[in-house]
Amino acid sequence: MFVFLSKKIAIPNGIKLRTVAWDNDQGWIACGGEDGLLKVLKLENPPPPTSPVATVQADGKKPPDPGSSNLSMNQTLEGHTGAVIVSKWNEQHRKLTTSDQYGLIIVWILYKGMWYEEMINNRNKSVVADMEWSKDGQRICIIYEDGAVIVGSVDGNRIWGKELKQTNLSHVQWSPEGKNILFGLASGELHYYDATGTFLVIYVSFSTSKLPVYCSDNAATLKISAMDWYNGSNGYVEPRAPCLAIAFENGKIQIMRDDKDQAPLVLDTNMRFLNVKWNNYGSVLAVSGIQFARSSQGEEKEVSVVQFYDPFGQYLRSLKVPGKKITSLSWEHGGLRIALAVDSFIYFANIRPDYKWCFFANDVLAYGYQKYDQPETTICYWNTRTNERHHKLVSKLSLIAAHGDYCLLVSKADDTGDNYILTVANSIGTAIETRQVHFAPKTAKITKTHVVVASADTVFCWQFRMPPKKSGALEAELLGFRTTSDPISCIAASDSILMISRQSGSFLQIAMQSITLETKYTIPIRPQFISLNCNSTRMALLDVAGVLKVLELGKRNAGGNTGSYITASSVVEGGKLLEIERKDVWDIEWAHDNPESFAIMEKTRMFIFENNVAEEPVTCSGYICSFDNLQVKTVILDELFKVPETPSKDHILTLDARSLRDAKAVLTNVSLQDALNYVEENPHPRLWKLISDSALERLELGIAQKAFVRSSDYKGLQFIKKIEKYDDKAKQKAEVATYFGHIETAEKIYLEMDRKDLAIELRTQMGDWFRVVQLIKSGGSGDDVMLENAWNSIGDYYYERQKWPQAITYYLQGRNTEKLIECHYMVEDYPSLEKIIYTLAETSPLLVNIADKFVTVGLCDQAVAAFIKAGDVKSAIDTCIQLNKWNTAVELAETHRFQGIEALLAKYAAQLLEQGKRITAIELYRKANYCQKSARLLYDLAEEASKEGKNPLKIKKFYVLAALEVERYHQLTKAKKGGDTSALEGLLAEDLKGSMETKFLDNVWRGAEAYHFYILAQRQFYSGSVNSAMRSAIHLKNYDDIIEPKVIFSLLALCAFHNNYFGVCSGAFIKLEALDKVSDEDRTNIENLALSLFTKYTPSNPPAFEVSCSNCEPIFIFVIYYFSDVHCDGCNFTFPICIASGRPIYESIHFMCQTCKHRAIESEIAGLNCCPLVSCLDMTD
Repeated sequence: MFVFLSKKIAIPNGIKLRTVAWDNDQGWIACGGEDGLLKVLKLENPPPPTSPVATVQADGKKPPDPGSSNLSMNQTLEGHTGAVIVSKWNEQHRKLTTSDQYGLIIVWILYKGMWYEEMINNRNKSVVADMEWSKDGQRICIIYEDGAVIVGSVDGNRIWGKELKQTNLSHVQWSPEGKNILFGLASGELHYYDATGTFLVIYVSFSTSKLPVYCSDNAATLKISAMDWYNGSNGYVEPRAPCLAIAFENGKIQIMRDDKDQAPLVLDTNMRFLNVKWNNYGSVLAVSGIQFARSSQGEEKEVSVVQFYDPFGQYLRSLKVPGKKITSLSWEHGGLRIALAVDSFIYFANIRPDYKWCFFANDVLAYGYQKYDQPETTICYWNTRTNERHHKLVSKLSLIAAHGDYCLLVSKADDTGDNYILTVANSIGTAIETRQVHFAPKTAKITKTHVVVASADTVFCWQFRMPPKKSGALEAELLGFRTTSDPISCIAASDSILMISRQSGSFLQIAMQSITLETKYTIPIRPQFISLNCNSTRMALLDVAGVLKVLELGKRNAGGNTGSYITASSVVEGGKLLEIERKDVWDIEWAHDNPESFAIMEKTRMFIFENNVAEEPVTCSGYICSFDNLQVKTVILDELFKVPETPSKDHILTLDARSLRDAKAVLTNVSLQDALNYVEENPHPRLWKLISDSALERLELGIAQKAFVRSSDYKGLQFIKKIEKYDDKAKQKAEVATYFGHIETAEKIYLEMDRKDLAIELRTQMGDWFRVVQLIKSGGSGDDVMLENAWNSIGDYYYERQKWPQAITYYLQGRNTEKLIECHYMVEDYPSLEKIIYTLAETSPLLVNIADKFVTVGLCDQAVAAFIKAGDVKSAIDTCIQLNKWNTAVELAETHRFQGIEALLAKYAAQLLEQGKRITAIELYRKANYCQKSARLLYDLAEEASKEGKNPLKIKKFYVLAALEVERYHQLTKAKKGGDTSALEGLLAEDLKGSMETKFLDNVWRGAEAYHFYILAQRQFYSGSVNSAMRSAIHLKNYDDIIEPKVIFSLLALCAFHNNYFGVCSGAFIKLEALDKVSDEDRTNIENLALSLFTKYTPSNPPAFEVSCSNCEPIFIFVIYYFSDVHCDGCNFTFPICIASGRPIYESIHFMCQTCKHRAIESEIAGLNCCPLVSCLDMTD
């Protein structure tokens, strides 16, 4: 940052000032002093320049200086009789509170543009030492020297008061949240109270306080000089940034994060009579005091100085102020000015902050700003020509630099340690390259190929971009220097050399490509900023006091290290200090096209130097972006950072050099020939372009041709030859207007000539298709083909910007089917995309394009339709296979007699089976309608599960699924043979083909029936229905080839025993004893159990009962539950078994499942939703 004095206001009669306060809301300045002096002033700033091109005034008068603001108000307030020593603003309620040496307190209020007394209070016991308003402006804390404390409200009511015995209060501050109050005592102690007056703690030393006073050499006797606690109303530069500053009389300052900070920063200012004040953003701390300085004659004298620090204690700048003592200081709201009360004067100093910004890529301004509620820094990449903006978030941004087409961002990698990230980004913020360094860079530069960063003792050089003819890995060089008392202060870099400056004024010139020392220079200055010109022959030097000097570098030797030195009074190897010295300089930029021209900012004026001579100054407070073609582009960052999210082109100012201004004046006021003569005397490509442009506008083609020759503009010469062929002056004017980009003017000329065809051609060349359509529709000479081309071009305009619905509208009018396909695909309008299929010819290549798009989104039917219409059956089948639609693939293969589908299916299924994915193979066969193969795999799964003894319900599911597949196979076969073909004929056809095993065809539901009755018997038994359980178990005797006989007869024996059917139970035991697979031990156990049972119970069954046979009625038969099917003895009719209960069905009317063809008693199945045999598929394992 840079600080300079800009204005001085003298107080009448030489009355010395004691206090100054700047209102941050409306800009009022209150100043109080001896003899009851109290004034309210207001500065009126001139409006900032808004013209995109600023020039000096035509009459030669000096333009107004933004720093020399006039007073719009100067009101003297009467009411105090003694010296006014305290003045505080209440910004929220626009009130001013003042106090004098006799303890009189007056509250002033603004009414109709004037200040009047609102309230008066006089305690008449002691003097007011200090007072402070809370952050919300609702409360004020007033302290007196005798220890009295009063906290009052904004309307004048006392909230509470307290007498602190044996204390001498001197300072008071509210905590940022307004919950606590910090009192500073004249003895050096700090007392902490809450907002209600409850005592919290006394801060004296590290051993007795949470808040150690490190700055105090002797806390019992050293006095506190000043305190200021930033309230955070405008956010913080970083989370947990220090905001409490306590100054002591020994010249030390303690900066803390809060009252609990155990590691505060301690600064030694080497000043006395300190006063401290944070700016309104908490980013800069101003410290004023008196310092001893040694004059050029060696004498020591006291000088008034203001020092500036950042919240982390980093020294920024010092400002010497005329006068004996600075009694008070106050910041302006924006932090760009500070008011100083010195003796009987008010001095105003302007602040030039070090914004984080850069300008590159001809038009891009990149700047970083902090949002109130966001810890990261937002970097805006603003194209000042197109007004496009791109925002990026960077955590802990430290430095930013730019050159050419790239910018460099330096950010801290983590909270701890010194790891920093170097990021090279393009004009929209996209990172190109990144590197990490393990030290804290203090300065950074970037060239076309290199990045250079430096700390106090280390320089890191990184070749991020390799030259075109060189290949290999990226190069990085770390130049380390020993820790020294002469640290690096700044660096400058170009494509050829690197300049490293130390604080002592020692400069090292290093060859960039070889990283070797070439030359050393020593100049008696303390450099702060250095800059190389466009050809690296001169270097601008700016010291810490703002003094600018220019060094002409010595000749470079091929040997590298010359060991040459240059001082202020000697010349070595051609290097010398030029006779240029300027003060109060805070910005400098060399011209990109002239090594002897540069522009500087000196206070609020800009100077352009040409051949070491300064031109007339131009009033400007902007930061210099670039200097090229006799024009200096500046940006008003002070205004821009007030609205960083919405930059405006009004923030960019372009200033002309004197030669360009003079040439423009000659062209305007004199003749073209005189201007030509002037440019011949002061040649420059920009001036020749000015002459050529002016000559073209006046159709002075000879002069224009001469100017194009002098400026080596070949395209301009070609344009002259082109328009010389035209006989019509109007057409020449139209071409010239087009050449300058004045399209509206050129079109108007063509229309006045009644040449609408030329106007249409012009708009076509410019790509303004909207206007082309308007001209054609208005009755122009265009045809339908041209109109369709215009519609399609407009569609392309929206297509390139990804505005697909708008593009569809215009492509429809332009009948551009190809682009319509793309747009419908992008908006996922697949029905419209499908409709296009039926509008295209069979030979159209777009059909394949549409089909491919449907494939990418998994729409098989639509893709197949497109492929079929295109005649590509193979791709259609491949699509079905890819999307796992095997049934469709098989149908297509059979319809179009495509060979190889079965082999491909078999190969894929075999691959799945080898990988153990049998379920996937089953799904594959099902989708391909190969039911017999899927059924075979399901039967195999059921048999394996049965052998492994898995869950019976799961086994039943496998059998049911296999049976369903067989049923589906029958249906498909019947459908292929025709609707009138019987199922038996279909089965016979299957037997002839040998495609299905006989056992599957004979009884496909047998396995499912076995496990159904097994599960049914178990459920009935455990539910207490032992009779039903026994009946169901009896049916299992027919399925001993599916379920182990041991399991069947064991279950039957158990159920029969509990049902008191001991005859059935005895028969079951006989079967168990006769089994071959029963071990001798098990057989012995069965025999012993049967002996114990049937010696106690007689092996007989209950009496049988009569049932009428529905097949041979009125014959009656006896039904016995034994090891045979239930049948009629008269007609040998076997009664069907109820699948729901296991009971025989004697009724003639009963339920039959349409899927499995099994029967059930209606009363048993009434409460069920479907057949119990098939319903297992809805159950979980």
